[in-house]
Amino acid sequence: MPELPPVSTLLTTAVSALGGKERPGQVTMAAAVDHAIDTKEHLAVQAGTGTGKSLAYLVPSLRHAVRTGRTVVVSTATIALQRQLVDRDLPRLAEALREPLGRTPQFAILKGRNNYLCLNKINSAVPEEPAEAELFDAFAVSRLGREVQRLNEWASDTKTGDRDDLAPGVTDRAWRQVSVSSRECLGKSRCQFGQDCFAEQARAEAAQADIVVTNHALLAIDAISGIQILPEHDVVVVDEAHELVDRVTGVATAELSPTGITAAARRCGKLIDEQEIDRLAGAADAWHSALDDLPASRWDTLPEGIAPVLALIRDAAWNARTALNPQGVTPPGSDPDAAAGRTMALAAVEEIHDSAVRALTAFDEAEPAARRDVVWLAADEIRGVTRRTLRMAPLSVGGLLRSRLFGESTVILTSATLQIGGSFDGLAATWGLPPQSPSRLDTDTANGAEAPADHDTVRWSSLDVGSPFDHAKSGILYVAKHLPNPGRDGLAPSYLDEIERLIQAAGGRTLGLFSSMRAAKAATEALRSRLDTPVLCQGEDSTGALVRKFADDPETSLFGTLSLWQGVDVPGPSLSVVILDRIPFPRPDDPLLAARQRAVESRGGNGFMSVAASHAALLLAQGTGRLLRSIDDRGVVAILDPRLATARYGGYLRASLPPYWETSDPEVVTQALRRLIATS
Repeated sequence: MPELPPVSTLLTTAVSALGGKERPGQVTMAAAVDHAIDTKEHLAVQAGTGTGKSLAYLVPSLRHAVRTGRTVVVSTATIALQRQLVDRDLPRLAEALREPLGRTPQFAILKGRNNYLCLNKINSAVPEEPAEAELFDAFAVSRLGREVQRLNEWASDTKTGDRDDLAPGVTDRAWRQVSVSSRECLGKSRCQFGQDCFAEQARAEAAQADIVVTNHALLAIDAISGIQILPEHDVVVVDEAHELVDRVTGVATAELSPTGITAAARRCGKLIDEQEIDRLAGAADAWHSALDDLPASRWDTLPEGIAPVLALIRDAAWNARTALNPQGVTPPGSDPDAAAGRTMALAAVEEIHDSAVRALTAFDEAEPAARRDVVWLAADEIRGVTRRTLRMAPLSVGGLLRSRLFGESTVILTSATLQIGGSFDGLAATWGLPPQSPSRLDTDTANGAEAPADHDTVRWSSLDVGSPFDHAKSGILYVAKHLPNPGRDGLAPSYLDEIERLIQAAGGRTLGLFSSMRAAKAATEALRSRLDTPVLCQGEDSTGALVRKFADDPETSLFGTLSLWQGVDVPGPSLSVVILDRIPFPRPDDPLLAARQRAVESRGGNGFMSVAASHAALLLAQGTGRLLRSIDDRGVVAILDPRLATARYGGYLRASLPPYWETSDPEVVTQALRRLIATS
């Protein structure tokens, strides 16, 4: 085929066709991505809000795909970005580059199988087991019935079967009634609806695409399972890369609960001998009794009496698995419903067996810091019912990413926040990449990651293309140095006074980001009686509805917790103040992060800085990033926690933030806000 235009020319064409204007950071990033693809060297790019990073990686990715015939995978963390790429960016870009590329580039979206309607399940009589908390909740049951009925009606209308195309959405509980996991799937050849399967259609479409948009979870499943889910590819772009480790960890986390074992036993009903079902149900009862009196905490050793019960669960699940005919030979005369029920039961008992084996072998290494898994007992309250669950998560996913992701493809990682404490090394270590600055703190072992043994074989570079925003002229970073350090007993009266003063000066227009829902609700209750402007609180409506109300009325303030730290994009005068009540350090009793911190310390590193401070720095950067969303935005980031100014780690945390103009003088801030509001 004829030589394609260079990336610089294609980018100019795309920007012009889309009605935009050239941005230096975008041009720099596109050239760097193109170079990384050509040299097969991994690249981490920090690109601030407004850079136009989507086009900066999509243009060189499309050029590579068209030139080589190889698919490029783009992985995101949020549905919002997936939708932006598939519904807006890629259609317009494909049309703009059709002529210079010689054909119209093709793109597709691919998600995990359980994101699509399963036609076999929706047309069979294989119900999902009810959750324990719902057995006595008539309202939950009736709501479930209404939602499932709506899903059945939607099944005859939808062309994609994609859950995200359903509006309004349904509860997870309802969706499980009409979807299956990859382990529960019969397979295209054995399923009566295989030719019409939504998930299979999505995979077939993805196999023909130049760009496949997916999510971090499916990217992780593709890497962990060893089963090819994504089409053949040689380049992976990881957008929202600051979320990668958490999403991969989530996929690699297993759990074992009495209710899960009981549900597996019920699934086996009428499929195997009653004796084997009773044995599995008995194992569930034994597990419930064993966990009942144990505190929710991390396990450094197996508590007394736990190992025999885990062995009982393992053996009961294995016997059930054997009885369920795992070779997949369908008994003569069996109907499709029976085949689906057998497959789902098999998936359930295999998961129980594997989790029990994982728990039993987690403590093989004598030293906790040398173990692969962190094990803890969690006690979650759901509608007044306490559910005890044993969870197992990998101490580090760096080795997995290094071998299964970076070892297989050229990887481009990008986000608005990749530099922690002024360096890329902190996040790079959690991805399994060697440090660029060996003299810095022991980032090879950050977050519990083992130092890569193959430093010389993993080549990567980093780049900060900056931001189109002039942070020092557009925003003020106000640290309330005069306030007391935050305590454990909720918001101090002086904190409430400070919040009131800021909101009054701004005339509303405030996003309050709190470290806990308890603090957000307390602030909402206290300030509603003290302010003349409205205050909304997360949980009072859907997050999307609350954000819309906040954006539509400049006098409104919105208070919430963690999901708002990353999920609010409100340009314009409705958001002029972002308040953070405290530095978002992880909870000291977080079992996984505490174990990772201890692993760093066992190797002589600074566990607090590598794990807790890095975690806080990343969230601070995300939270403060809510302020400036367009080039004309102005306002104040107010951090009420004085430790940002007074503690030794304060400089490290501030180095992770944009270069706002800084002050600790409350009068300077309130006067600046009054001037801003008067001119807006």
